[in-house]
Amino acid sequence: MEEKKKVLFRVHNFRKYFPVKKTSVFQKEQLYVRANDGIDLEIYEGETLGLVGESGCGKSTFGRVLLQLYDQTIGYTIYNGRSIYELKPEYVTKILSKLPEEKAKYEKLQAKADEKKKVMESAAEGQDLRIATNKAMFAQNDADKVFYGMVQLIGGLYTADDLHEVGKTVLADYKAKCEAMEKGSKLEDLKNTAELDVLRAKYQDRPDFAKYDAELDTGIDLARLSVNEMRVLRKDMQLIFQDPYSSLDPRMTVGQIIGEGLMTHHIFEKNGDEMQEYIMDVMDECGLQKYFFHRYPHQFSGGQRQRIGIARSLALRPKFVICDEAVSALDVSIQSQIINLLLDLKEKEDLTYLFISHDLSVIKYISDRIGVMYLGNMVELTTTEKMFEHPMHPYTDALLASIPTTDVENRKEIKVLEGDIPSPVKPPSGCKFHTRCKFCTDICKEEVPEFKEMEPGHFVACHHCL
Repeated sequence: MEEKKKVLFRVHNFRKYFPVKKTSVFQKEQLYVRANDGIDLEIYEGETLGLVGESGCGKSTFGRVLLQLYDQTIGYTIYNGRSIYELKPEYVTKILSKLPEEKAKYEKLQAKADEKKKVMESAAEGQDLRIATNKAMFAQNDADKVFYGMVQLIGGLYTADDLHEVGKTVLADYKAKCEAMEKGSKLEDLKNTAELDVLRAKYQDRPDFAKYDAELDTGIDLARLSVNEMRVLRKDMQLIFQDPYSSLDPRMTVGQIIGEGLMTHHIFEKNGDEMQEYIMDVMDECGLQKYFFHRYPHQFSGGQRQRIGIARSLALRPKFVICDEAVSALDVSIQSQIINLLLDLKEKEDLTYLFISHDLSVIKYISDRIGVMYLGNMVELTTTEKMFEHPMHPYTDALLASIPTTDVENRKEIKVLEGDIPSPVKPPSGCKFHTRCKFCTDICKEEVPEFKEMEPGHFVACHHCL
């Protein structure tokens, strides 16, 4: 029996909208660049997830919002690399201590969202419909944020008659587990207090208990964290930037660049011999000579600068690294060196990668699974083998057919996509790809396709899968 993989990140209804400045004081509609527009995704511990798509589809934005470098507009991002009992975020105590008020707040917000939906349903086509749709969506998000904040902490106990009692009991259990973690206990060894078990047994036969209990999660909702709480987790999550020329401070030496994070996170209290020895060991792991320690970025080639960026990220021994076009600025021979370095470090440090690229050949070589994005949406997600053997989405099929090949006998016909990519400010209705898809029918123009599992481990958002 295949061992169940541990989910490191779980994102739901993940959206990032950038507001567009109004051109007139008389403009009623607030427009947004919909960089990420409703993504549901799980990233497993120890895997390399490749993310591909045309320029401007939202790949880099997704990575930066995942790390909360940009604020998340809608949805939630759960990080399971640490538990709430280890980090002890403020939002947990705040929610549990005011559960009845939180439920009342949710019901009020949900009623407001329902009113906005009625307005949306009765709105005419065009600008009025877009305005009503946006208002309904944001109102529903406000309600969902309060609701999921509760059920992720209390699960099926949301069905209880006395939420004040539930909050008091779960909060006592939470504090007991936090103390146990401080004393060295592991998450899997933590047990509920007797009072919590009694309370759960009391309500477990309620009709919706199991449904709400499925949302119970010990992970951390990154979007709810304060700046200082998120800073603690920065050590776990690092980013290798796309441009090795502009991402390094020209006024700092290599040693200072790599050591900056070590000082910030108090891994070393001062820049002494011990810290310099550690930095040189990291440099050696990343293929940098130790005598580079006192040199400046302008003295290095593009490949060497990218190695410095990798060393800076990996010096903190993170659990998760986003490689944002980490090899796109390098020539082919240097690309292979950097990719092999990343693979070696993954094995050695047990890392999880989100590898963002538009180069399908690189993605095929390094990735365990591949996600394909189009205009802010995930349109296909599966293992590397399935993606290249049997792509199900017409957009994925066209992308794969565009890969250059020297195999004359097995050369595929290049599928040219007609038309330009639609505007992310005013995307087309229904399936966003229907304006360029040769399989388009009326349903594609009207209904947004559901991102669903068409076969084990193969998710597609298309009305007419190949």
